Amino acid sequence: MTSDSLSLTKDTFDHQSNKINNYHPIIIRLEEISKVYGSGNATVHALKNVSLTIEKGESCAIMGASGSGKSTLMNIIGCLDRPTSGRYYFDNLDVSGLPETELAAIRNSKLGFVFQQFHLLPQMSALENVILPLIYGGISAPARRDRATIALEKVGLGNRLNNKPNQLSGGQQQRVAIARAIVNNPLLLLADEPTGALDSQTTQEILGIFQELNDTGITLVMVTHESEVARHCQRTIWFRDGQITHNS
Repeated sequence: MTSDSLSLTKDTFDHQSNKINNYHPIIIRLEEISKVYGSGNATVHALKNVSLTIEKGESCAIMGASGSGKSTLMNIIGCLDRPTSGRYYFDNLDVSGLPETELAAIRNSKLGFVFQQFHLLPQMSALENVILPLIYGGISAPARRDRATIALEKVGLGNRLNNKPNQLSGGQQQRVAIARAIVNNPLLLLADEPTGALDSQTTQEILGIFQELNDTGITLVMVTHESEVARHCQRTIWFRDGQITHNS
């Protein structure tokens, strides 16, 4: 084999190696998704033939005015609602027509949710709130406690395990909500206006936690109306009248 052939072989190998290293599997694939509510004069086309792919490990912000379709999209991505038409593939599985029992299993094992309102049970401690999703997974009580403790430590609340929500600040309550969302080691974290009820300093702290989680490989999709928050994501997707108008 000549030196030129060897050089060509090495270049080809390096090119293929780079392609492999840069490859990220698709975790979300929406194909011509539409969602219609009501009928007749009361018909609302919340989503209109939306197609979108998101890779594993990506962080995406979804923006748009009220009524633009972004929350409807989040509900479909989170397996909380079904499209009227089109196909939704999550982690290479067509979930568009799955029964509710199977959707619930996917939500519990592969998805994490964080909302503007923290949705913590007031009578329970931070640790007990984080343990809740694990109860449905058939995990033993000692393992549930260990995993919930680790999740709270990840968000900086290892010293607040036994505090109830009314003993925590707004930022701390959102940290508990994030810990609850990640305790099952989800593939995808969905955040709907997660900083909407927080001051600017606490917002930066929460965004820092999201960044750290994304750095570990968790895919992040976040609905926000704040451009400053969206800038922390790798990609911003703009919605208007149920359609994607900008995707960069």
